[in-house]
Formats: sequence, C-alpha cells, structure tokens
Amino acid sequence: MVSVSIRIRESTSRFDVSVQAQSIRRAVGIAAVRYPGADVQVRFPIDAEAFFVEKPCARAERLRREQLERVAA
Repeated sequence: MVSVSIRIRESTSRFDVSVQAQSIRRAVGIAAVRYPGADVQVRFPIDAEAFFVEKPCARAERLRREQLERVAA
C-alpha cells in the first residue's frame, strides 16, 4: 500500500488530495473516478517517508473497494 499526493485541477480550482492505494497507478485511477472530468496528476517529488503505508485507515479501505467496484462496472 502506498500514499501519494494527487493534484486535482477542475476549471479554475486546483487542490491536492492524499490517496492510499495498492500502486501509484491505482491511486491516480481512484482520484480520476472521484473527480470525473478533472485533470489528475501525481505531485512530485513523492515524500519518501510517507510513501509506504503499513496499515491503511478504515475509510481508505472502504473507499478503495467502492471506487474499484465503480471502475470495474
């Protein structure tokens, strides 16, 4: 499990979100599902100390399952 910062750009709004996922690619996919139509990019540099997550938070697990189900549908 990894944690990465994702930059979201929607029209004139720009903000960052932190996403926990099995990989960087999956984290970007989760953000893209959550913010459809937005420009979604990984923020670099990646924080090496916070990158690997040993135990995901309960909310992250629930959201990951819901979003993966949407992507699979």
